Amino acid sequence: MTNPSPVIPPAEQQTSVPAADLLNSGNAGVIVERTAQLKNGFHAEGRKFARMMAEVVTAKQVGVASVYVYEETFGTKDKLHWLIHLSSLDAYEAMVHMGTADEEYRENVAKPGPAEGAGWEQMFVDGSMRETVLLPQFWGMYGTKVDGERERSTAQYTQQGPISGLPGAREQVPLPSEQILHSGNCGLLLHRTAVLDYDFRSEGRTFAREAAESINENLPGEATVFVYEEAFGTADRIHWLIHLKSLATYYKVLSLHVKDEKVRDLYFQERISAERGGGTWARMFLPASMEDVALTPHHWGMYAT
Repeated sequence: MTNPSPVIPPAEQQTSVPAADLLNSGNAGVIVERTAQLKNGFHAEGRKFARMMAEVVTAKQVGVASVYVYEETFGTKDKLHWLIHLSSLDAYEAMVHMGTADEEYRENVAKPGPAEGAGWEQMFVDGSMRETVLLPQFWGMYGTKVDGERERSTAQYTQQGPISGLPGAREQVPLPSEQILHSGNCGLLLHRTAVLDYDFRSEGRTFAREAAESINENLPGEATVFVYEEAFGTADRIHWLIHLKSLATYYKVLSLHVKDEKVRDLYFQERISAERGGGTWARMFLPASMEDVALTPHHWGMYAT
């Protein structure tokens, strides 16, 4: 018996490249999240441009870069999100070279769109295009401490010579591949961010990983959470990419935090030593800094475009 097709096609179906050859949030060494706000009147044209440019990069940079397009599920309408998955920071230089030397790429960027000859620069609100660079989190990252053991067992600590790349966030989750969701195969991607208090930057990272593990262990194949660090941006801002099988899976995540006592204990136990004032996870993050953005993989005809 075959499984029914998902209501919302996953992002890996946006491209002609086979899924086995794609990078995603599980195997990429770097993710660049690019966002931009479409202007009124260019809803359809802007989406076509976004998908076209994503496919050009993905098809030409197999194994180096894979780009998926998402829409905000609940939030700012007509705000597009590109997740640009790179094998490493070196791959970004290959992208820059492509923009400089690849004539097909340059022609696609320069050619006018279908709406009265409008180019891409007329489709988006000026100043709205922004990028955030995300690196898969590993124990001991950015000079933080765990327990003296885990940070010394990472590949980054034990390898000889300088770090030249990072393993994908998939390494954070000890589950078989068929039970892992990622940016290519999920039905909804919940992007959660929060800024750590500098005094608790080590404890906060440990909590971030343990909170992710609590979901991964209890909802295999339904929800997978990876933890990322922000590079070249706000220091000590943690990013969770929470991949859900569907929007309805959110109910299962809610239920887990209501009914599973072990999971609930994560949020109520004292995690800060008494000599440092004590406290739960809530002391580790700056007030009002935790935000969620739900993202739906774009598909043709979405939002009546």
